[in-house]
Amino acid sequence: MNEKNAGGVEAIKWRDGELFLLDQRQLPGSESYLHIESVEAASDAIKSMVVRGAPAIGVTAAYAIVLAARKRFSQDPDNWKQFIETDLQRLGESRPTAVNLRWAIERMRLTVNAVRDDPEAALAAEAEAIHREDIDANLEMGDLGAAFLGSESRVLTHCNAGALATGGYGTALGVIRSGYRQGRIAEVYADETRPWLQGARLTAWELNKDGIPVTLIPDSAAAHLMKEKRFDWVIVGSDRIAANGDVANKIGTYSLAVNARYHGVRFMVVAPTSTIDLQSPSGEQIPIENRDPGEVITIAGRPIAPEGVNAVNPVFDVTPAELVDVIVTEKGVIEAPEPHKIAALFEH
Repeated sequence: MNEKNAGGVEAIKWRDGELFLLDQRQLPGSESYLHIESVEAASDAIKSMVVRGAPAIGVTAAYAIVLAARKRFSQDPDNWKQFIETDLQRLGESRPTAVNLRWAIERMRLTVNAVRDDPEAALAAEAEAIHREDIDANLEMGDLGAAFLGSESRVLTHCNAGALATGGYGTALGVIRSGYRQGRIAEVYADETRPWLQGARLTAWELNKDGIPVTLIPDSAAAHLMKEKRFDWVIVGSDRIAANGDVANKIGTYSLAVNARYHGVRFMVVAPTSTIDLQSPSGEQIPIENRDPGEVITIAGRPIAPEGVNAVNPVFDVTPAELVDVIVTEKGVIEAPEPHKIAALFEH
């Protein structure tokens, strides 16, 4: 397997200064890439779920800033920095919950501020570094998380936190990949993850492509199967972790954590330190994105509820830190997360 793109799964391609995104809305039916030629197109791709997953959104934004700088510099070499701020703001508004987006934009802004001449080479190098570092972090987290698993562990994951959601290899699926190859995982289960079905469409597709057997379950079956002792661990990713260890992740994660604690199933969150938001003291400060209610009452554009029925569609929920057994980052593992443990990750 090519560890860089995890069994051939490559959600983001940067080739000769051009950006291509795997259209995840079309999976598993077809694998097609969209050529992203502007900040506007990148922002729309993030909003419309062409690309999703906090780390992948951050990497995409970094490359989009290269495209923006190329355009702004060609239009006005003397004032391009002033005009690119509009592009950075537009990208930042694409998805409010995923803190990696803000992190990547701020990191690219530092390079924007530092360059004196044509910015493209310096910004492309920084975007490529962000992409490469994310993959390296995922590989490190894969090994750190796998070390916590016993032999023949049975794990459940939610949504998709794999190569499709990151620069490559994955966070939660990175631990599952490493654990499976080390012989520590006997069975992998995936929630279907309504309403976008990321578990059914993306995680099952990705693991199957990588040769890792996976069993799909309805979201509502998780508690019953925990009662039957079918899982030892729940392993998920995160879109934002607050300074106290509260975790924002795909809607349904909170329910899994509550049920896992009741049934004695351990709960692991896997995310790079770029996902930790020290500016949010707790999960109460994390904005929760709400999407079109139509996503709940339709599947693939076909209605599944009577006309006129209302729906609520929060995309994320917040799991309190006290329900999390382990947070795995590339800088180390935190058991029973607390604010001082989170802060210690940034002290070296």
